[in-house]
Amino acid sequence: MLVLNCSTKLLILEKMLKSCFPESLKVYGAVMNINRGNPFQKEVVLDSWPDFKAVITRRQREAEVDNLDHYTNAYAVFYKDVRAYRQLLEECDVFNWDQVFQIQGLQSELYDVSKAVAKSKQLNVKLTSFKAVCFPPVPTLPDASFLKGPSLRLTYLSAADADLLNQTWSRGGNEQCLRYIANLITCFPNVCVRDEKGNPISWCITDQFATMCHGYTLPEHHRKGYSRLVVFTLARKLQSRGFPSQGNVRDDNTASVSLLKSIHAEFLPCRFHRLILTPATLSRQPHL
Repeated sequence: MLVLNCSTKLLILEKMLKSCFPESLKVYGAVMNINRGNPFQKEVVLDSWPDFKAVITRRQREAEVDNLDHYTNAYAVFYKDVRAYRQLLEECDVFNWDQVFQIQGLQSELYDVSKAVAKSKQLNVKLTSFKAVCFPPVPTLPDASFLKGPSLRLTYLSAADADLLNQTWSRGGNEQCLRYIANLITCFPNVCVRDEKGNPISWCITDQFATMCHGYTLPEHHRKGYSRLVVFTLARKLQSRGFPSQGNVRDDNTASVSLLKSIHAEFLPCRFHRLILTPATLSRQPHL
């Protein structure tokens, strides 16, 4: 195992990962954030350098930890040889097996290999799989003139809005998610439409892997074009900073799939896999 701390080598790694799209997108997004201030206190672990066969991004060991916070305790994985990834899994100090955590990636063997090692360590593994998408180039900012009157504004979220996002996210509704969303809002690009009272009614945020996520419009404001506006605006913002504009969508989320098709998003040949791993000693916690 090698922890890559050299800033020059991290920039080289970023370029190397770009040549491995789309399977490397999650790790690439995390490495881009590391190279641009590292607001989420991440680090990179590889099997070797420069001819690596597996690379993992994880939370820095010195960062503050909540062992129940699988949102923040998140690893992204990319491998050229799945055997190298398994070897990193089996090393004692790459993953923190005493906490609830998640593993993200875009490669098909990720679940089976991770589950086999986790089972030997008495962890439960829950898999969720999504369609992976990339958004088309947005050369100019979208037209927001259809927002009627001065009462509606295209703007940004603040940490004070985290409670609303926590309540409306299918993955949310708990203290860990509330804190995680507040950190995402503070650290990464986001876009929202606010009503005449200043309350968000439609939004999209960016996560620690530079993935667009939690795109949501309050039900009473559906079919007004807000979702398309915030998605295009956020994609444009990410693209203008050199980031890929990527996202994930559940197969049964027909409304979002239809929206993505209507804006000509590219559905990638690989799928996005999120694994949540829970030690047996923590499996009875009420929100898990």
